[in-house]
Amino acid sequence: MNDIITWLLQDILTPVQNAATYVVGIANYWLWGDQTTYGILIFLLVIAGSWFSWRLKFIQILDFKHMFSLMRKSTKSDDAGISSFQALCTSLSARVGTGNLAGVAVAISLGGAGAIFWMWVIALLGMATGYAESVLGQVYKIKDSRGQFRGGPAYYIQQGIQNKAFAWLFALCLFFGYGFVFSAVQANTIADALNNTYELDTIYSGLGIVVLAALIVVGGLRAIARFAEYVVPFMGLTYVTVALVITIINIQLLPGVLYDIITSAFGLQEAGAGALAAAIKNGIQRGLYSNEAGSGSVPHAAAAASPEPNHPASQGYVQMLGVFIDTMVLCTCTAFIILLGTQTGIGEMEGIRLTQTAMEAHLGGVGGDFVAAAICLFAFTSVVANYAYGESNLHMFKLDNKFGRGFYTTGYLLMILWGSVASLPMVWAMADMALGMMTLVNIIAIFILTPTIVAVTNDYREKRKLNKKITFAQDDCLIQGELEEKEIWQSKT
Repeated sequence: MNDIITWLLQDILTPVQNAATYVVGIANYWLWGDQTTYGILIFLLVIAGSWFSWRLKFIQILDFKHMFSLMRKSTKSDDAGISSFQALCTSLSARVGTGNLAGVAVAISLGGAGAIFWMWVIALLGMATGYAESVLGQVYKIKDSRGQFRGGPAYYIQQGIQNKAFAWLFALCLFFGYGFVFSAVQANTIADALNNTYELDTIYSGLGIVVLAALIVVGGLRAIARFAEYVVPFMGLTYVTVALVITIINIQLLPGVLYDIITSAFGLQEAGAGALAAAIKNGIQRGLYSNEAGSGSVPHAAAAASPEPNHPASQGYVQMLGVFIDTMVLCTCTAFIILLGTQTGIGEMEGIRLTQTAMEAHLGGVGGDFVAAAICLFAFTSVVANYAYGESNLHMFKLDNKFGRGFYTTGYLLMILWGSVASLPMVWAMADMALGMMTLVNIIAIFILTPTIVAVTNDYREKRKLNKKITFAQDDCLIQGELEEKEIWQSKT
């Protein structure tokens, strides 16, 4: 028996793992680059953010206050869709996870303090990109076998661009990323935090996550949305409060931290050009992993909503707010906690342990306990939200049934267990590749569908300007392609 196990490990599994590592490395090099070069997505994300900022007349700045005003009526829902607030919390529960605590630490470890500046830049530009993809998610949404709204890039690619193969490519990338790999990343971070703080064996952490996740996701999207609606505001406000207290206590150090962020961002310190490349690459990469703007994930949550007012643009504004909260608020909190509590530069990836070390420097032993609790909540909400994104695409493969959901759920839970015991660099590398592939497909799609995004946005702005009742019907403006379920946006007059 031992000989068989040894043979499997050495002759079968090891070569497969080595081959997978090689393929993942090559893919990430072209998608993201390395410490001294930029990959395709670094340029593509900046171009996309700049493009949509310009075409939408800098919507993230000029309509900044309007994002917040829409939250007053955001709790209404119906039988077909969740509320706008639930959709925001669901998207935030996927965004607010390891990217905010571990991802920021990784960015600072590998890119220095300057990576935070580039996180801010990509978030500001990404607000426009996030708006654009969320509008499309609403426009091209459908109803699943349960009569509930579903949508996302695969749906607007198939209907808007009318390219089924391209739609399937995105759906497969999303299944690989959000359905499986990203949940493994979240589980890895939870298990590592608990092991670092309490020396809890990672396999036990993994089993606990599997059981809790299964209890929630079995209720489908609505159960996940209800969970997110209560947990996300609580954990977000608590984390921001602690970060504010730490910043106020160390207020005399804040000018130096801000100076370090700015000078490092432009390679003005000793390391020069090498530091500049590392700061830009890691800031944009980890910023995207955190706020997900342009990756094509958030449109799944946006499409599931019955927005108020009932117009695709209103959900675009709500999800644009999500990018701001995630990166400009929560990631900045983590950055200040780390930079005010420890000295670090470009070096070996440290992940969540760097955040814990910094928090312990501020709060003593209780700091490690707080980060462990925070990462468990932050990352666990991401685990369950990731399930919802994958489930939304079952309809694309005609697996929107009991068998399809059972098969998907089993694979999802097994990946959580695997992620809790896997090595950190390999898990992050697979997550980077999955996110990069999704983003590449989605950015191309939303570029092609720019006329629809602009037309829907202009329709909303015109009705708002004229103080008309803001509703939407498919004949109100020119929409590319053909809607699969025309009755969703059928004129009621």
